[in-house]
Amino acid sequence: MHVPDGFINAPVSVAAGVAAAGAVAVALRGARKELDEKTAPLAGLVAAFVFAVQMLNFPVAAGTSGHLLGGALAAILVGPYTGILVVSMVLLMQALLFADGGLTALGVNILLMGVVTVVVAYALFRTLVKVLPRRRSSVTAASFVAALVSVPAAAAAFTLLYAIGGTTNVPVGTVLAAMLGVHVLIGIGEALITAVTVGAVLAVRPDLVYGARDLAAPLKLRVGGELVDAPAREPKPAPAPVHRHSTRRVWGIGAAAALVLAAFFSFYASASPDGLERVAADKGIDREVRDHGLADSPLADYGVAGIDDPRLSVGLAGAIGVAGTIAVGTGVFTVVRRRRETSDHREQSDRETV
Repeated sequence: MHVPDGFINAPVSVAAGVAAAGAVAVALRGARKELDEKTAPLAGLVAAFVFAVQMLNFPVAAGTSGHLLGGALAAILVGPYTGILVVSMVLLMQALLFADGGLTALGVNILLMGVVTVVVAYALFRTLVKVLPRRRSSVTAASFVAALVSVPAAAAAFTLLYAIGGTTNVPVGTVLAAMLGVHVLIGIGEALITAVTVGAVLAVRPDLVYGARDLAAPLKLRVGGELVDAPAREPKPAPAPVHRHSTRRVWGIGAAAALVLAAFFSFYASASPDGLERVAADKGIDREVRDHGLADSPLADYGVAGIDDPRLSVGLAGAIGVAGTIAVGTGVFTVVRRRRETSDHREQSDRETV
C-alpha cells in the first residue's frame, strides 16, 4: 500500500499532502487528551512494533504478498488521534530513511494508511464494542473485524485518488476490482495480527488498551426501574513501584519483540510484490512510476549499504529502524503529553484564580 512517486499526479498529491498535514494537526491536538502516563510510553513502542511488522510481508496469493498497515492496531491500543500520529511517524521514517513510499506521495500514504485505516477501523471497533457483550473476547473480536475492513477501505480510497489524479488511463472499475480483491486477502492477515496483539496485551495489562477502557466502567444495577452505579469494591492498594515496574516490563517485552521481528524474522519475509505493486504491474498503472528521490540512501530498500551479507544487512537495517522509531516516537509523544500537562496546569490555575 506504499504508493510510490508517479502513480498520482502532482495537483492531487499536493492536495493530499495538505489534507494529511491538516489531519496530523488535528491529531496532535486530539492526542493531548489520549496521552497519559500509560499511553505515552506505549505509543512510541506501538510505532516501533508497526514498523517491525510491516517488514514481514506474508504471502496472500500466488506471486503476491501483503503486510500490516497498522492503523487499526494503533488506534485500538493508544487511541485514534494518537494512532494517526503513530502510523504517520512510521511512514515518515520509511520514506526518509528506507526509500519506501514516494516523497511526493507521502501525503497520499498518510491519508490512506494513517487516516483512512484509523478512522474506519476505530469507528467500526467502537460500534461493535457497544453492541457486543462487555468482555475482553468482544474487544478482540471487534479488533479482528475492524482491522479486516480497514484494509479494503484504504484500497478503495486509493482507487478514488487514482480516479481523480491517476497518471495512466486504466479504467477505474478495473483498478477497484483488482485492489479490493487482493486487499481483502491482505485484510485477513491484518485482522489476525491485530487481534492476536490486542488479545495478548489484554491478557497481561488490559488497562493499557485504550479501546478497552470502557470495560472498567462501573457496574450498573437496576433499582426501582432505574440504572444506578453498583457499590464500588474496596480496592486493594498496590505499591506504586510495582505498577511502574509492570509498565516497564510490558514496554521491555514489546521492544524486544519488535527488535527480534525486524532484525531476525524480516529476512524470511515474502519477496513477492505487495498488493499494490502486483495490481500496478498487472493492470499497467505503474507506467509513470518514478524512482525514489532517496533511492541511493544508505538504508534504501531495508538494507545497509556496504554490508554484503544479506541477512546482516537486512537485520541491521531493521534494528536501526526499530531503535530510531522508538527514539523519535518517545520524544514526540512525551512532548505532546507535556503540553497537555502544561495546559491542564494553566486551566487549574485559572480556576483557582477565579
